[in-house]
Amino acid sequence: MRSAAVREWSVRLVAVVAVASIGHVAVAAGRRAPAVALPLADGTVKRLADLRGSVVLVDFWASWCGPCKESFPALDGLYRELHARGLEVVAINVDERRRDAEAFLAGRSPAMTVLFDPKGVAPRLFNVRAMPSSALIDRAGNIRFTHEGYSAKTLESYRREIATLLTEPSPKPIG
Repeated sequence: MRSAAVREWSVRLVAVVAVASIGHVAVAAGRRAPAVALPLADGTVKRLADLRGSVVLVDFWASWCGPCKESFPALDGLYRELHARGLEVVAINVDERRRDAEAFLAGRSPAMTVLFDPKGVAPRLFNVRAMPSSALIDRAGNIRFTHEGYSAKTLESYRREIATLLTEPSPKPIG
């Protein structure tokens, strides 16, 4: 049986399904990225804060999400292309059942980091309202851009926004 939180999350996602294919973008100037620590496939926990100093694209996806079938390989390609310049891509799966995520990943070998959040904690922290959704985080750890849905225009937006963020200086270390 589904938990109340997952049920609420699912209802919210269904309510905005039309948005998921539009590719809405909003500027989220300066909001600090939430502290997120989630497991990789092998159970090792990865902290988003460990990526500070890099430009980070956090993508929320699910196996049942139609646009995710397009966005997932596109984001992995973006990671492969721009990782050497300082881009990290973290794909957070929100499927309640791990086997659904594993079925989606079967036959794929993503180079980007894939994390698992079956309880939906990270989407709540990031105020996710649609699948897929993403946030672009600058080198200092601030959310600078957010996207709901995915289309070819979204990929173009990512490229422009990432290019801007990669040209900004890294924050100076404290101490």
